[in-house]
Amino acid sequence: MHKKILDNLNEAILWFDTGLKLIYINTAGEVMFGDSARHLTAQVASELFSHNTTFIHDLQSCIKTNEALVNRELSLQLNNRTITTNFSVTPLMDDNQTSGLLVELQQVDRHLRISKEEQLLAQQNTAKMLVRGLAHEIKNPLGGLRGAAQLLDMELSDPELKEYTQIIIAESDRLQGLMDKMLGPNKPPQKSALNIHEVLERIRTLVQAEATGNVIINTNYDPSIPEIVADKNQLIQALLNVVRNAVQAINKQGVITFKTRIHRQMTIGRKRYRLTLRVDIIDNGPGVEPDMMHQIFYPMITGRAEGTGLGLSIAQSLINHHNGLIECTSEPGNTVFSIYLPLEDGHDTNR
Repeated sequence: MHKKILDNLNEAILWFDTGLKLIYINTAGEVMFGDSARHLTAQVASELFSHNTTFIHDLQSCIKTNEALVNRELSLQLNNRTITTNFSVTPLMDDNQTSGLLVELQQVDRHLRISKEEQLLAQQNTAKMLVRGLAHEIKNPLGGLRGAAQLLDMELSDPELKEYTQIIIAESDRLQGLMDKMLGPNKPPQKSALNIHEVLERIRTLVQAEATGNVIINTNYDPSIPEIVADKNQLIQALLNVVRNAVQAINKQGVITFKTRIHRQMTIGRKRYRLTLRVDIIDNGPGVEPDMMHQIFYPMITGRAEGTGLGLSIAQSLINHHNGLIECTSEPGNTVFSIYLPLEDGHDTNR
Protein backbone atom coordinates (compact mmCIF):
# COMPACT_ATOMS: atom_id res chain seq x y z
CA MET A 1 0.00 0.00 0.00
CA HIS A 2 2.80 2.44 0.93
CA LYS A 3 4.69 1.59 -2.27
CA LYS A 4 1.59 2.31 -4.34
CA ILE A 5 1.20 5.73 -2.70
CA LEU A 6 4.88 6.59 -3.22
CA ASP A 7 4.79 5.47 -6.85
CA ASN A 8 1.95 7.92 -7.54
CA LEU A 9 3.80 10.95 -6.16
CA ASN A 10 5.24 13.53 -8.57
CA GLU A 11 8.34 13.95 -6.40
CA ALA A 12 11.23 11.51 -6.58
CA ILE A 13 11.54 9.46 -3.34
CA LEU A 14 14.80 7.65 -2.54
CA TRP A 15 15.49 5.49 0.51
CA PHE A 16 19.12 4.93 1.50
CA ASP A 17 20.56 2.75 4.26
CA THR A 18 23.25 4.05 6.64
CA GLY A 19 25.93 3.15 4.11
CA LEU A 20 24.10 5.37 1.60
CA LYS A 21 23.17 2.37 -0.54
CA LEU A 22 19.87 2.83 -2.37
CA ILE A 23 17.16 0.51 -1.06
CA TYR A 24 14.10 1.95 -2.81
CA ILE A 25 13.24 4.50 -5.51
CA ASN A 26 9.75 5.37 -6.72
CA THR A 27 8.48 5.80 -10.29
CA ALA A 28 9.13 9.55 -10.35
CA GLY A 29 12.71 8.81 -9.31
CA GLU A 30 13.11 6.38 -12.21
CA VAL A 31 11.92 9.09 -14.59
CA MET A 32 14.32 11.65 -13.07
CA PHE A 33 17.31 9.31 -13.40
CA GLY A 34 16.16 7.88 -16.73
CA ASP A 35 16.76 4.34 -15.46
CA SER A 36 14.86 1.46 -13.88
CA ALA A 37 14.60 0.81 -10.14
CA ARG A 38 16.00 -2.66 -10.75
CA HIS A 39 19.22 -1.19 -12.12
CA LEU A 40 19.45 1.72 -9.69
CA THR A 41 18.75 -0.18 -6.46
CA ALA A 42 21.87 -1.28 -4.54
CA GLN A 43 23.97 1.52 -6.03
CA VAL A 44 25.54 3.87 -3.51
CA ALA A 45 24.83 7.60 -3.47
CA SER A 46 28.35 8.43 -4.67
CA GLU A 47 27.58 6.48 -7.86
CA LEU A 48 24.11 7.93 -8.38
CA PHE A 49 25.30 11.50 -7.74
CA SER A 50 28.89 11.15 -8.91
CA HIS A 51 29.12 14.78 -10.08
CA ASN A 52 27.48 16.27 -7.00
CA THR A 53 30.00 16.10 -4.16
CA THR A 54 28.23 18.77 -2.09
CA PHE A 55 25.01 16.76 -2.12
CA ILE A 56 26.89 13.60 -1.06
CA HIS A 57 28.45 15.55 1.80
CA ASP A 58 24.97 16.71 2.90
CA LEU A 59 23.73 13.10 2.99
CA GLN A 60 26.75 11.98 5.02
CA SER A 61 26.20 14.88 7.42
CA CYS A 62 22.56 13.84 7.97
CA ILE A 63 23.69 10.30 8.84
CA LYS A 64 26.15 11.61 11.43
CA THR A 65 23.99 14.28 13.02
CA ASN A 66 20.54 12.62 12.76
CA GLU A 67 19.20 15.99 11.64
CA ALA A 68 16.90 16.69 8.72
CA LEU A 69 18.03 18.94 5.91
CA VAL A 70 16.10 21.06 3.42
CA ASN A 71 17.55 22.98 0.48
CA ARG A 72 16.12 24.79 -2.51
CA GLU A 73 17.16 25.25 -6.11
CA LEU A 74 20.05 22.83 -5.99
CA SER A 75 21.64 22.04 -9.36
CA LEU A 76 22.23 18.32 -9.88
CA GLN A 77 23.98 16.65 -12.79
CA LEU A 78 22.20 13.45 -13.78
CA ASN A 79 22.86 11.50 -16.99
CA ASN A 80 24.78 14.34 -18.68
CA ARG A 81 22.05 16.89 -17.97
CA THR A 82 21.65 19.48 -15.25
CA ILE A 83 18.37 19.78 -13.36
CA THR A 84 17.29 22.14 -10.59
CA THR A 85 15.63 20.58 -7.56
CA ASN A 86 14.24 21.34 -4.16
CA PHE A 87 15.23 18.54 -1.80
CA SER A 88 14.65 17.37 1.72
CA VAL A 89 16.52 14.67 3.61
CA THR A 90 14.89 13.00 6.63
CA PRO A 91 16.78 10.55 8.88
CA LEU A 92 14.80 7.35 9.58
CA MET A 93 15.06 6.32 13.23
CA ASP A 94 14.94 2.81 14.68
CA ASP A 95 15.40 2.46 18.48
CA ASN A 96 16.90 5.96 18.62
CA GLN A 97 19.43 5.00 15.95
CA THR A 98 19.54 6.24 12.37
CA SER A 99 18.56 3.34 10.13
CA GLY A 100 18.59 5.21 6.87
CA LEU A 101 17.68 8.37 4.99
CA LEU A 102 14.54 9.31 3.10
CA VAL A 103 15.37 11.75 0.29
CA GLU A 104 12.71 13.73 -1.57
CA LEU A 105 13.69 15.49 -4.81
CA GLN A 106 11.31 17.85 -6.55
CA GLN A 107 12.39 19.06 -9.97
CA VAL A 108 11.58 22.77 -10.27
CA ASP A 109 13.16 23.74 -13.61
CA ARG A 110 9.77 24.25 -15.25
CA HIS A 111 8.41 26.32 -12.34
CA LEU A 112 11.50 28.53 -12.30
CA ARG A 113 11.29 28.99 -16.05
CA ILE A 114 7.61 29.99 -15.89
CA SER A 115 8.36 32.46 -13.09
CA LYS A 116 11.28 33.93 -15.03
CA GLU A 117 9.17 34.13 -18.20
CA GLU A 118 6.30 35.87 -16.40
CA GLN A 119 8.71 38.39 -14.88
CA LEU A 120 10.25 39.01 -18.30
CA LEU A 121 6.87 39.55 -19.95
CA ALA A 122 5.69 41.84 -17.14
CA GLN A 123 8.87 43.95 -17.36
CA GLN A 124 8.61 44.17 -21.13
CA ASN A 125 4.94 45.19 -21.00
CA THR A 126 5.74 47.90 -18.46
CA ALA A 127 8.65 49.19 -20.53
CA LYS A 128 6.50 49.06 -23.67
CA MET A 129 3.75 51.14 -22.06
CA LEU A 130 6.26 53.74 -20.87
CA VAL A 131 7.91 53.97 -24.28
CA ARG A 132 4.57 54.20 -26.08
CA GLY A 133 3.51 57.05 -23.81
CA LEU A 134 6.82 58.83 -24.38
CA ALA A 135 6.64 58.32 -28.14
CA HIS A 136 3.12 59.74 -28.32
CA GLU A 137 4.17 62.78 -26.28
CA ILE A 138 7.10 63.40 -28.65
CA LYS A 139 5.12 62.87 -31.86
CA ASN A 140 2.64 65.67 -31.16
CA PRO A 141 5.12 68.58 -30.88
CA LEU A 142 7.25 66.94 -33.59
CA GLY A 143 4.38 67.25 -36.05
CA GLY A 144 3.98 70.91 -35.14
CA LEU A 145 7.69 71.49 -35.56
CA ARG A 146 7.69 69.94 -39.02
CA GLY A 147 4.62 71.91 -40.06
CA ALA A 148 6.15 75.18 -38.93
CA ALA A 149 9.35 74.38 -40.86
CA GLN A 150 7.33 73.69 -44.02
CA LEU A 151 5.46 77.01 -43.70
CA LEU A 152 8.72 78.85 -43.11
CA ASP A 153 10.28 77.13 -46.13
CA MET A 154 7.45 78.38 -48.35
CA GLU A 155 8.06 81.98 -47.20
CA LEU A 156 11.81 81.93 -47.76
CA SER A 157 13.41 82.82 -51.07
CA ASP A 158 17.07 82.52 -50.09
CA PRO A 159 18.32 79.00 -51.06
CA GLU A 160 20.82 78.98 -48.20
CA LEU A 161 18.07 79.64 -45.65
CA LYS A 162 15.86 77.01 -47.29
CA GLU A 163 18.66 74.52 -46.72
CA TYR A 164 18.21 74.93 -42.96
CA THR A 165 14.44 74.40 -43.10
CA GLN A 166 14.98 71.29 -45.23
CA ILE A 167 17.33 69.95 -42.57
CA ILE A 168 14.65 70.56 -39.92
CA ILE A 169 12.04 68.76 -42.04
CA ALA A 170 14.37 65.83 -42.82
CA GLU A 171 15.37 65.40 -39.16
CA SER A 172 11.71 65.64 -38.12
CA ASP A 173 10.90 62.83 -40.55
CA ARG A 174 13.79 60.77 -39.19
CA LEU A 175 12.54 61.24 -35.61
CA GLN A 176 9.01 60.43 -36.75
CA GLY A 177 10.27 57.13 -38.16
CA LEU A 178 12.11 56.40 -34.92
CA MET A 179 8.95 57.09 -32.90
CA ASP A 180 6.95 54.77 -35.16
CA LYS A 181 9.51 52.03 -34.53
CA MET A 182 9.33 52.62 -30.80
CA LEU A 183 5.54 52.31 -30.91
CA GLY A 184 5.97 48.93 -32.59
CA PRO A 185 3.58 47.13 -34.94
CA ASN A 186 0.13 48.68 -34.99
CA LYS A 187 -1.60 46.09 -37.17
CA PRO A 188 -2.81 42.64 -36.06
CA PRO A 189 -1.00 39.72 -37.70
CA GLN A 190 -2.40 38.61 -41.07
CA LYS A 191 -1.88 34.91 -40.52
CA SER A 192 -1.67 32.13 -43.07
CA ALA A 193 -0.04 28.70 -43.27
CA LEU A 194 3.66 28.85 -44.11
CA ASN A 195 6.84 26.78 -44.00
CA ILE A 196 9.31 28.08 -41.42
CA HIS A 197 12.28 26.81 -43.43
CA GLU A 198 11.24 28.85 -46.48
CA VAL A 199 11.18 31.91 -44.23
CA LEU A 200 14.62 31.11 -42.80
CA GLU A 201 16.08 30.47 -46.25
CA ARG A 202 14.81 33.85 -47.43
CA ILE A 203 16.43 35.49 -44.41
CA ARG A 204 19.66 33.61 -45.07
CA THR A 205 19.71 34.92 -48.64
CA LEU A 206 19.06 38.49 -47.49
CA VAL A 207 21.74 38.43 -44.80
CA GLN A 208 24.34 36.82 -47.06
CA ALA A 209 23.66 39.54 -49.66
CA GLU A 210 24.06 42.29 -47.01
CA ALA A 211 27.15 40.84 -45.34
CA THR A 212 30.38 42.55 -46.32
CA GLY A 213 32.66 40.35 -44.18
CA ASN A 214 33.21 36.64 -43.85
CA VAL A 215 29.86 35.51 -42.43
CA ILE A 216 29.08 31.80 -42.67
CA ILE A 217 25.47 30.72 -42.12
CA ASN A 218 24.91 27.04 -41.37
CA THR A 219 21.54 25.30 -41.12
CA ASN A 220 20.35 22.46 -38.92
CA TYR A 221 16.69 21.94 -39.81
CA ASP A 222 14.15 19.37 -38.67
CA PRO A 223 12.33 18.56 -41.95
CA SER A 224 9.40 16.97 -40.09
CA ILE A 225 8.20 20.30 -38.65
CA PRO A 226 4.68 21.04 -39.95
CA GLU A 227 3.51 24.34 -41.39
CA ILE A 228 2.84 27.11 -38.90
CA VAL A 229 0.10 29.73 -39.02
CA ALA A 230 1.71 33.18 -38.85
CA ASP A 231 2.02 36.57 -40.52
CA LYS A 232 4.84 35.98 -42.99
CA ASN A 233 6.01 39.59 -43.19
CA GLN A 234 6.01 40.07 -39.41
CA LEU A 235 7.82 36.77 -38.90
CA ILE A 236 10.47 37.69 -41.47
CA GLN A 237 10.97 41.08 -39.81
CA ALA A 238 11.27 39.54 -36.32
CA LEU A 239 13.72 36.81 -37.34
CA LEU A 240 15.68 39.18 -39.57
CA ASN A 241 16.15 41.57 -36.64
CA VAL A 242 17.54 38.73 -34.52
CA VAL A 243 19.86 37.50 -37.28
CA ARG A 244 21.15 41.00 -38.04
CA ASN A 245 21.86 41.38 -34.34
CA ALA A 246 23.92 38.18 -34.53
CA VAL A 247 25.82 39.49 -37.58
CA GLN A 248 26.68 42.67 -35.67
CA ALA A 249 27.67 40.62 -32.61
CA ILE A 250 30.27 38.61 -34.55
CA ASN A 251 31.49 41.83 -36.20
CA LYS A 252 30.76 40.38 -39.66
CA GLN A 253 33.35 37.64 -39.12
CA GLY A 254 32.14 34.29 -37.82
CA VAL A 255 29.54 31.55 -37.93
CA ILE A 256 25.77 31.79 -37.47
CA THR A 257 23.59 28.69 -37.30
CA PHE A 258 19.85 28.39 -37.93
CA LYS A 259 18.39 25.44 -36.03
CA THR A 260 14.76 24.26 -35.88
CA ARG A 261 13.23 21.72 -33.53
CA ILE A 262 9.90 20.71 -32.05
CA HIS A 263 9.60 21.57 -28.35
CA ARG A 264 7.00 19.57 -26.43
CA GLN A 265 4.84 20.58 -23.46
CA MET A 266 5.85 24.22 -23.16
CA THR A 267 4.22 26.96 -21.12
CA ILE A 268 4.15 30.50 -22.53
CA GLY A 269 2.24 33.23 -20.75
CA ARG A 270 0.28 30.85 -18.52
CA LYS A 271 -0.80 28.73 -21.46
CA ARG A 272 0.38 25.17 -21.95
CA TYR A 273 1.16 24.11 -25.52
CA ARG A 274 1.56 20.49 -26.51
CA LEU A 275 3.74 21.32 -29.52
CA THR A 276 5.87 24.41 -30.01
CA LEU A 277 8.25 25.36 -32.81
CA ARG A 278 11.69 26.38 -31.58
CA VAL A 279 14.00 28.35 -33.86
CA ASP A 280 17.52 28.87 -32.54
CA ILE A 281 19.75 31.61 -33.97
CA ILE A 282 23.25 30.69 -32.75
CA ASP A 283 26.41 32.74 -33.18
CA ASN A 284 30.01 32.24 -32.08
CA GLY A 285 30.60 35.86 -31.14
CA PRO A 286 31.92 37.22 -27.83
CA GLY A 287 28.55 36.86 -26.12
CA VAL A 288 26.20 39.24 -24.31
CA GLU A 289 27.61 41.09 -21.32
CA PRO A 290 26.05 39.68 -18.09
CA ASP A 291 24.77 43.09 -16.97
CA MET A 292 23.01 43.49 -20.34
CA MET A 293 21.36 40.06 -20.39
CA HIS A 294 18.17 41.08 -18.58
CA GLN A 295 17.78 44.27 -20.62
CA ILE A 296 18.45 43.28 -24.23
CA PHE A 297 14.76 43.15 -25.19
CA TYR A 298 14.03 46.60 -23.76
CA PRO A 299 13.65 49.49 -26.22
CA MET A 300 16.67 51.81 -26.59
CA ILE A 301 19.00 49.34 -24.82
CA THR A 302 22.09 48.54 -26.87
CA GLY A 303 25.73 47.72 -26.34
CA ARG A 304 26.77 49.40 -29.61
CA ALA A 305 27.39 53.12 -29.97
CA GLU A 306 25.75 53.18 -33.41
CA GLY A 307 22.76 51.02 -32.42
CA THR A 308 19.21 52.21 -31.73
CA GLY A 309 18.32 49.36 -29.36
CA LEU A 310 15.02 48.73 -31.17
CA GLY A 311 15.72 45.59 -33.24
CA LEU A 312 15.33 42.99 -30.50
CA SER A 313 12.52 44.91 -28.81
CA ILE A 314 10.52 44.95 -32.06
CA ALA A 315 11.31 41.28 -32.68
CA GLN A 316 10.03 40.33 -29.22
CA SER A 317 6.87 42.38 -29.75
CA LEU A 318 6.16 40.73 -33.11
CA ILE A 319 6.69 37.24 -31.70
CA ASN A 320 4.47 38.11 -28.70
CA HIS A 321 1.71 38.97 -31.20
CA HIS A 322 1.93 35.32 -32.31
CA ASN A 323 1.62 34.10 -28.68
CA GLY A 324 5.31 33.28 -28.75
CA LEU A 325 8.44 34.31 -26.89
CA ILE A 326 12.13 34.98 -27.52
CA GLU A 327 14.71 33.90 -24.93
CA CYS A 328 18.47 34.28 -24.88
CA THR A 329 21.35 32.35 -23.33
CA SER A 330 24.90 33.49 -23.83
CA GLU A 331 28.49 32.69 -23.09
CA PRO A 332 31.63 33.61 -25.04
CA GLY A 333 31.58 31.71 -28.32
CA ASN A 334 27.98 30.55 -28.02
CA THR A 335 25.02 32.93 -27.95
CA VAL A 336 21.60 31.43 -28.61
CA PHE A 337 18.41 33.35 -29.31
CA SER A 338 15.52 30.89 -29.09
CA ILE A 339 12.23 31.86 -30.74
CA TYR A 340 9.24 29.82 -29.56
CA LEU A 341 6.04 29.76 -31.64
CA PRO A 342 3.05 27.59 -30.66
CA LEU A 343 1.89 25.11 -33.30
CA GLU A 344 -1.59 24.86 -31.78
CA ASP A 345 -3.97 26.58 -29.39
CA GLY A 346 -2.84 26.37 -25.78
CA HIS A 347 -4.60 25.42 -22.56
CA ASP A 348 -4.83 27.83 -19.63
CA THR A 349 -2.64 26.51 -16.80
CA ASN A 350 -4.86 28.27 -14.22
CA ARG A 351 -7.73 25.92 -14.96
